Amino acid sequence: MIRRHAPNALAAALCSIGLLSIGTADAGGRPDLVNASLAAGREYVPNELLVQFRPGATNEDKDRALARVGAGRDQMVAAAQRRSDGKGDLELVSFPLGLAIAAAMRDLSVDLAVEFAEPNWVFHHMATSNDTYAANGSLWGMTGTYGSGASVAWAAGTTDCSSVYVGIIDEGYMYTHEDLVANVGRNPGEIAGNGKDDDGNGLVDDVYGWDFAGNDNTVFDGVGDDHGTHVAGTIGGAGGNGKGVAGVCWSVKLLSAKFLGNRGGTTANAIKAVDYFTDLKTRHGLNLVATNNSWGGGGFTQGLEDAILRAGNAGILFVAAAGNSTYNCETSACYPAEYAVDNVISVASITSTGALSSFSNYGLTTVDIGAPGSGIWSTVPKSSKGQVISGYASYSGTSMATPHVTGAAALYKARNPMATAAQIRAAILGDATPTPSLSGKTVTGGRLDVSGF
Repeated sequence: MIRRHAPNALAAALCSIGLLSIGTADAGGRPDLVNASLAAGREYVPNELLVQFRPGATNEDKDRALARVGAGRDQMVAAAQRRSDGKGDLELVSFPLGLAIAAAMRDLSVDLAVEFAEPNWVFHHMATSNDTYAANGSLWGMTGTYGSGASVAWAAGTTDCSSVYVGIIDEGYMYTHEDLVANVGRNPGEIAGNGKDDDGNGLVDDVYGWDFAGNDNTVFDGVGDDHGTHVAGTIGGAGGNGKGVAGVCWSVKLLSAKFLGNRGGTTANAIKAVDYFTDLKTRHGLNLVATNNSWGGGGFTQGLEDAILRAGNAGILFVAAAGNSTYNCETSACYPAEYAVDNVISVASITSTGALSSFSNYGLTTVDIGAPGSGIWSTVPKSSKGQVISGYASYSGTSMATPHVTGAAALYKARNPMATAAQIRAAILGDATPTPSLSGKTVTGGRLDVSGF
């Protein structure tokens, strides 16, 4: 099923009366969608831009272009020689405070060395609450009438996912948690603790992944990484061990690309995180089937869409939370879930009664499927007497629905080793169970059902 961008009436109206005119006719990117996101008040880093240079642009070309706005080159986000899409370098630049971002984008976009310039949007995770009213172990998302059907698949013997890897793009996750430690994934090209970049990806000792927010190899930083840990438990909490919870895929290998910190995460770091997993798969042959992306809130970014496309070309699904703003994504922006890219699966949240969760975004052509997202028990880190210990909690959000679908992708791949990303996506969407609350609200009109996997 091919999804499309929802028409953005706000952008069209503003452009038609001349209020928005960022970019030129031959500029790359989608200035109309960027404009609409700015007009909607999406959060961004105020004095930074992501600038996509054209192929062949020299350092002199780049410096000339950036001189138009007095900008300085801060860091490379994606280098042409490390990418497969034939584009030039993508760089994060800073311009003087006081210069309006619209003016900076416009002035950069007219330079022949620049394909597009766009904000460095700020993203946030998509959990809405911490609700511990239910009894510990009430995994309705796995076993309930309106759950994912995972318990039926388990009963049929579909539990071994040990050959499959999943990337968690989020906060970090507690890989020492009692219910996750058995499923920790490791970078096969890296030797732990030797202080060297063994696999040549520019990152030293990225054994369990990388923290792009902190720019270090510490992918778990304490109890603040509860959201990423909760996501990890739903995907791959160890099953059959007599404790805690069980994820959709009992033994899947989990790798981390942390980009969300205390103040959210930026587009630049999201792109690096997506490309990190693409590199792991393409250069190391890692059997990485999907990344889980339980975050959103920023505006349209061509740079991130390009990174998702690169992941798709490598056979990696991008499973994304639809968002928690009760938006109809046909008329309101819902990124990154809304990207009209064939490897994206966007996920709405449902309750244990099969209703669309009160907070969930939806969209007939922009949101693919529903999955359990209200009152979901999973793993979290907790503090006790100054120590971080293993804990469990019930959270709600499209953040909680998304890892059910990511776990489903791993489950299908484990059962069907030769399946392509497109075939896995088709199986997940094709097996969706029709659900009245999702009819006319999602592409499939149904909820996740892995009982036949």
